[in-house]
Amino acid sequence: MPDTEKVAEVLRRQRIELPSWAFGNSGTRFKVFAQQGVPRDPYEKIADAAQVHRYTGVAPSVALHIPWDAVDDYADLATAAKDHGIELGTVNANVFQDDDYMLGSITNPDPRVRRKALDHLLACVDVMDRTGSRDLKLWFSDGTNYPGQDNIRERQDRLAEGLQATYERLGEHQRLILEYKLFEPAFYTMDVPDWGTSFAHCLQLGDRAKVCVDTGHHAPGTNIEFIVAFLMRAGKLGAFDFNSRFYADDDLMVGAADPFQLFRILFEVVLAGGLDEGTDIAFMLDQCHNIEPKIPGQIRSVMNVQEASAKALLVDTEALAAAQRAGDVLGANAVLMDAYNTDVRPLLAELRSAQGLDPDPMAAYAASGYAERIVAERVGGQAAGWGA
Repeated sequence: MPDTEKVAEVLRRQRIELPSWAFGNSGTRFKVFAQQGVPRDPYEKIADAAQVHRYTGVAPSVALHIPWDAVDDYADLATAAKDHGIELGTVNANVFQDDDYMLGSITNPDPRVRRKALDHLLACVDVMDRTGSRDLKLWFSDGTNYPGQDNIRERQDRLAEGLQATYERLGEHQRLILEYKLFEPAFYTMDVPDWGTSFAHCLQLGDRAKVCVDTGHHAPGTNIEFIVAFLMRAGKLGAFDFNSRFYADDDLMVGAADPFQLFRILFEVVLAGGLDEGTDIAFMLDQCHNIEPKIPGQIRSVMNVQEASAKALLVDTEALAAAQRAGDVLGANAVLMDAYNTDVRPLLAELRSAQGLDPDPMAAYAASGYAERIVAERVGGQAAGWGA
């Protein structure tokens, strides 16, 4: 049986990065819903992210999205984060919200638009240099809506060219993390539609180019844990964007739709050493809290990842391996299900108490008065949201 103290040791050093955009107003393609107390600038986003870390103890960094989080002085922003007890993390580029990008960014048939997009990617590396960030995460909305709209092979050539120029600009200790998405906003072809396309481009780029697995970016029924196992075996899994989906890219709280899937994914991570000390896999949330409060939504998501991780760590791998070697199909499945059906909440509550944290992060935040305070203080100005 797994040693619960060793499980607790792994959970103590677990780190989950938060997305700055999760704290702004968001919604659907039909409506962005405004909430009270929403941050008006990157500094207030950092203050809110720090609350999640304060009550969970495992979310010490916040990812930036440029230009949504652009500031004049990134060193000052980094200092502000440090003053709140957290740090700046991954830099995310945005080449999907400008009118010029209607037909694509770095795959656009217009060389002027491609140059504009590449200049933005290079500027994001400049931001990384100022913030000390390790990872540049790229997601491209590029694609086509109709057969014959553009040359599919040439778009891949343009993609490779833009990625190569960006990769060559990276510093020695910086990485390029390439995300993928099955569809949307393009509906006929996406230029990076799946993990295989991302993997192929990352292989061509080099060792510091890796794949980001966004758990909401797959076709229904896709076996995401297989993708994770394959990429980890190849040394090409760079990051997760954790969220949850029912139908498409819903960006719901991770584990909301299928907590068993989250457990299965994290079990493959555990098997391959992805939670071991010194892992270079970035575990990030990528969510939009449209109808629920922002900070509690992030706290709950962090807790969901913690719970799934704890269950994955409790799998009796020796018993599982023995059943697998014996061809005991039901026995092997039972080992996994025993771990999944374990109530790990007492273990995590005890772990938080040992770290000087409240055993119930949700209740502790609700009792803190922070939500009421920011509603009273953040009056006037432009609330952050999509495009800001």
